[in-house]
Amino acid sequence: MGTSLMLISPPLPTKTHQLTPSISPLSKTHKTISLPSSRKNNTKIHSTRKFGNFLDLKPEYQPEDLDFDLPWHHSSDRNQFDVIIIGAGPAGIRLAEQVSFYGIKVCCVDPNPLSAWPNNYGVWLDEFEGLGLEDCLDKTWPMASVYIDDNNTKYLDRCYGRVSRSKLKEKLVKGCVSNGVRFYKSKVWEIRHHEFESIVVCDNGKELKASLVVDASGFGSRFIDRDDHKLRKRNYGCQIAHGVLVEVDFHPFDLDKMVLMDWRDSHLGNEPYLREGNSKVPTFMYAMPFSSNLIFLEETSLVSRPVLSYMDVKRRMVARLRHLGINVKRVLEDEKCLIPMGGPLPIIPQNVIAFGGNSGVVHPSTGYMIARTMALAPIVAFSINECLGSNRMIRGKHLYANVWNSMWPIERRFVRECYCFGMETLLKLDLNGTRSFFDAFFDLKPYYWQGFMSSRLSLKDFALLSLSLFGNASNSSRFDIVTKCPVPLAKLMGNIALESIG
Repeated sequence: MGTSLMLISPPLPTKTHQLTPSISPLSKTHKTISLPSSRKNNTKIHSTRKFGNFLDLKPEYQPEDLDFDLPWHHSSDRNQFDVIIIGAGPAGIRLAEQVSFYGIKVCCVDPNPLSAWPNNYGVWLDEFEGLGLEDCLDKTWPMASVYIDDNNTKYLDRCYGRVSRSKLKEKLVKGCVSNGVRFYKSKVWEIRHHEFESIVVCDNGKELKASLVVDASGFGSRFIDRDDHKLRKRNYGCQIAHGVLVEVDFHPFDLDKMVLMDWRDSHLGNEPYLREGNSKVPTFMYAMPFSSNLIFLEETSLVSRPVLSYMDVKRRMVARLRHLGINVKRVLEDEKCLIPMGGPLPIIPQNVIAFGGNSGVVHPSTGYMIARTMALAPIVAFSINECLGSNRMIRGKHLYANVWNSMWPIERRFVRECYCFGMETLLKLDLNGTRSFFDAFFDLKPYYWQGFMSSRLSLKDFALLSLSLFGNASNSSRFDIVTKCPVPLAKLMGNIALESIG
């Protein structure tokens, strides 16, 4: 999930932008199961039907490496590059493609650059259209739905798409290859810095040199410095989810709408222990229906601190599917998703540039990242070219500062603190408070809720959103805001003050 370069969503297309699905495990194995017409139109909830535990089913699809001839860096080749990028995930490959477009010498280092990306990514269609990446979606839905409770459903007039991981990776890798990027298959063990040069030491002893090193290896990287001595602690929230692509007998969701959030809890009526926990730390269902008997389902804890038990997430998912009458016949893919959210940014500037999950770009209130990362790469690449391109040889501290500030100019740091304030507010809300929040949130003008979810609001926009949200909220929700927001608001003001001083 991510951001768009457009400020206002385009009008809804006159026809559904449904690309020919290439849902990887089904291209060879899936057959549509025909259902009687009465069954197809039956959207009643089946609360009494007994199903086996689908968690016992093993996923049938094993991701395959990309079949592509990469230009490898060999031991006999010159070891000097302009930029070395650590990591061949979406962030690393996208940045390598964008930086190399300027003729800058780039090497991408990863233990397996051709490995399949494991996670599912969802984006708003206008975000990828603004980046020229709409051909990397394997399915789109013209609308999205949000189930606040059993009696209140919101319909969002904005197209949503599922990213084809294979199409996106192949497109970006092709760009890298045509621009002259070299790949080196290894794990980075150490980085040594000199005044105008850094040396990347691989686990096989190989040393590569570059004017700039970018770490796009993910949140767990040990090469990015974070300041533990600031007054604020590394108080991250966490999003955790269990997702499955499954073949089912039937599901009750409309095929022309993806389910962005389903906050209903009637499935826990006979599960008092689970219901009590869900009322305090709620989870929702996220669903992408591909056909009447093929669907991606994900039970998600939007944000919690400490992180919600993964077993609790799965148990709630089992109860929900049983209640909805969804009988899982085959599990084609499954995934565990754990996303650190919020917390302080890395030290800015520093010798290594963080990009992607370790850079603070994850949306602190939603967990969206993929579109924001795709949009940010051209900006960072332009900044790198300003210093290293052509005859411009700005290196060392000035290079690092220029690149970091292109990614996190002071206003974007302030805006991020506002998004962290949103996360801190959500952490204070129970199920009823969360429902009230999103009931009011999705009644805002599309400019605001779309801008918030796509990380494109300015400070002024955020202030207007907050006033509008308070004005649209129910009395109980206003009470929650008044009683539970002072501490997050104090943190917001303190962190903005720290950013101003730093």
